[in-house]
Amino acid sequence: MSFPWAKPYEPQHPLMKWMDEKLPIPRLVYNATGPGYPVPRNLNYFWNFGVLAGAALVIQIVTGIVLAMHYAANAGVAFNSVEHIMRDVNAGWFIRYAHMNGASMFFIVVYLHIFRGLYYGSYKAPREMVWLLGVVIFLLMMATAFMGYVLPWGQMSFWGAQVITGFFSAIPVVGDPIRVWLLGGFAPDNAALNRFFSLHYLLPFVIAGVIILHIWALHIPGSSNPTGIEVKDEQDTVPFHPYYTAKDGFGVGVFLLVFVALTFFSPNLLGHADNYIPANPLSTPAHIVPEWYFWPFYAILRAFTFNFLWIDAKLWGVIAMFAAIALLFFLPWLDSSPVKSSNYRPLNRIFFWLLVLDVFVLGWCGKSPAEQPYVFLSQFCAAYYFAHFLIILPIISRIERPLPMPNSITEAVLAKHADDKSAATA
Repeated sequence: MSFPWAKPYEPQHPLMKWMDEKLPIPRLVYNATGPGYPVPRNLNYFWNFGVLAGAALVIQIVTGIVLAMHYAANAGVAFNSVEHIMRDVNAGWFIRYAHMNGASMFFIVVYLHIFRGLYYGSYKAPREMVWLLGVVIFLLMMATAFMGYVLPWGQMSFWGAQVITGFFSAIPVVGDPIRVWLLGGFAPDNAALNRFFSLHYLLPFVIAGVIILHIWALHIPGSSNPTGIEVKDEQDTVPFHPYYTAKDGFGVGVFLLVFVALTFFSPNLLGHADNYIPANPLSTPAHIVPEWYFWPFYAILRAFTFNFLWIDAKLWGVIAMFAAIALLFFLPWLDSSPVKSSNYRPLNRIFFWLLVLDVFVLGWCGKSPAEQPYVFLSQFCAAYYFAHFLIILPIISRIERPLPMPNSITEAVLAKHADDKSAATA
């Protein structure tokens, strides 16, 4: 988006002038994150999560590179190489725990980022491409995380790979060849471990590339904001630096405090104890579960327990699991309401919180055994998940009567300050 009131970049130091002429990286940074990039003046802390996701990705790449120097992608020694990192490599335990918990922190901030986008309508025009690239990043994260979970070659790593790749065999005709192609054989072994390690190392850099496109697409229309009203004049904006660099800096500080506390004081809180047992193809764990960030989709996968039409239950589960993510690509067109923010959509706000509750219940069912009442709850919540996007959202976007909206961002900010001042004096 072109902001005519944005302060142009004018280098003063001779070295910076020379750099700007030969390779204008300072100008690019200035226009992307500095005073040359005005942003809405009413952004709250929910707009911190993009920066936090970037910080989490940097942690994952740095720690992953160090771990790759000591890890051996061989089924015979993979588990022992992880133990070697933990026990013999200087600060290896810290690097491994930071990488392991960094993945969880990455998913936490991305899930919050997604739900913020759902609440404030950040997927609506003119930011559809920003949203679509964000969903691509989410898919790449899930693929990277799954492959990384296999690498320690513990019991849950082996059997997680066995079960998840086994679902591809439900696809008619091509299912078994796809599974053999993914694993490099008929069961997880050296070939699968090498492939997963290679892709797990590569995909974070692909994610970084898509994030650059994501930020590029964001800078064309500019940032959204809690009111959902587009920027109209200079009064609606402030320079990104120093206002939001300071705000993001505070958010990164809080993020690092939580991350460090988790890494040092409870590093295995979000892991599974069975993964500290070497992989044994002859001993199936009593309860196979993926990492916590896959639980809602795992519950949807297991929700289908009977055949329907000519398709068996296993294939329905695979279709539903992928469809649960694919739905997000169509969200900008499923919600046709001209109002973006749920602050002015009371009916949509109610169903948003029902969706949040639904996803939490799906996650609880995904970590629980495949027995009653968890199976029924999974089926009910999976049905509601799809109904929310395919039925409820399109209907309420047509019948809902939004609340009166301010004429501009500045008007909304001044009204909020007036309300706060009157509340303080009351």
